Amino acid sequence: MQSLIIAFAMYSKIPMPRADWNEKNMRYAFCWFPVIGLVIGLVELAVFYILTKWQAGSVFRGVCLMAVPLLVTGGIHLDGFMDTTDARSSYGDMEKKLAILKDSHVGAFAVIGCSFYLILSAGAWSEIDANGIVVMAMAFVLERAFSGLAAVNFKGARKDGMLTAFREPARKRTVTVVLAAEAVISAIVMCYLWLPVGLLCSLGAVLTFVYYYKMAMKEFGGTTGDLAGWFLQTCELVMLMLTVVGKIILA
Repeated sequence: MQSLIIAFAMYSKIPMPRADWNEKNMRYAFCWFPVIGLVIGLVELAVFYILTKWQAGSVFRGVCLMAVPLLVTGGIHLDGFMDTTDARSSYGDMEKKLAILKDSHVGAFAVIGCSFYLILSAGAWSEIDANGIVVMAMAFVLERAFSGLAAVNFKGARKDGMLTAFREPARKRTVTVVLAAEAVISAIVMCYLWLPVGLLCSLGAVLTFVYYYKMAMKEFGGTTGDLAGWFLQTCELVMLMLTVVGKIILA
């Protein structure tokens, strides 16, 4: 229970009771990371059906659906996406990119990248229908299972940082098995809910995960908390776009 509280306290804005952030309690925190995705998915479902019942316009509904993950997480992953966008856009060497990740200032490319991301995301969410929303509800679980697997198993680019603080005390084998099981189960559920689109989204998540590994190792020498945020946001957008594409093709 302490591990769950720590996971939600770190990666969401949901109020949690106080917990001791010690090595014992942080061993299995990553196991609960996908549960945050499940909460986001349930809120997305509720917002979708409420706004649909109220006959809200598709644009307004899309913007509200886009805002849900940001409100639940506090934008922690989008912050990492912006920092990573800035670093990669510098086209500098590895040390320069890592330095940019630690810089608290917001660069022009981060703003441009974030704006483009939000516009594309809002547009895609406005196209989501009743079949697509249930697939996307589980997609939040899948992407966090993959993110946790990367955090525990990928080489770290630094010896310090919040990601390292969570990774070091983790029971690697146990956490990996649990996260892998959560990833498989969420993918199976997505396929059960809407087979062609669920399969397409699962494949998209796997390919994004592979690209994330190659990019992180080549450009940064490992992963960081910011890169983890970049992956989460990118994987979410990829699955969202594939859901919309699937809807168009199968219409």
